[in-house]
Amino acid sequence: SYVPALSPLRKYGIKNVLACTYQAISGAGKTFERWPEILDNIVPYIGGEEEKSEKEPLKVWGKIENGQIVSADSPLITTQCLRVPVSDGHTAAVFVSFEQKPSKDEILKIWEDFKGVPQELDLPSAPKQFIHYFQEDDRPQAKLDRNIEGGMAVSVGRLREDTMFDYKFVCLSHNTLRGAAGGGVLLAELLAAKGYLD
Repeated sequence: SYVPALSPLRKYGIKNVLACTYQAISGAGKTFERWPEILDNIVPYIGGEEEKSEKEPLKVWGKIENGQIVSADSPLITTQCLRVPVSDGHTAAVFVSFEQKPSKDEILKIWEDFKGVPQELDLPSAPKQFIHYFQEDDRPQAKLDRNIEGGMAVSVGRLREDTMFDYKFVCLSHNTLRGAAGGGVLLAELLAAKGYLD
């Protein structure tokens, strides 16, 4: 959920990112009926997830050379990943520092205006507004906000300055729609629009 919020801010030179993710049980292929131990509980470990969360954004922000993915050199990312008693929706608390610190208004404007290739091509599964920012202090919430735009949007809130980093904020995405099934459909739509399926 935090990579889409950070991606359009890379022009300011992201230096350091700390992200704590609070991941739904559907990410483990579980339901409350099949995993009653998660009720009234938090599990502070998801095997392999922290390593993945620190390395995969650098692949996304990297480049292709000689048919191979070359990861970006920066930013430095550290994560903690916890499993929480939520059915769907991964939340992240994010802290970020920049080489050239933007203003809060600049960040909010970039999030509001951001359009990726799926929006530019008006793909059927693409959310019209990719990043939704909430002004309310108690949003986004998994139960209220995970299904925005058919579960394909990313919700962000609580952007504010931090005492150790430049800013901190909270993100939410629907892990089984945006992150899995819907993301797979959107990727197929993109491949078709680009002519790879002809």
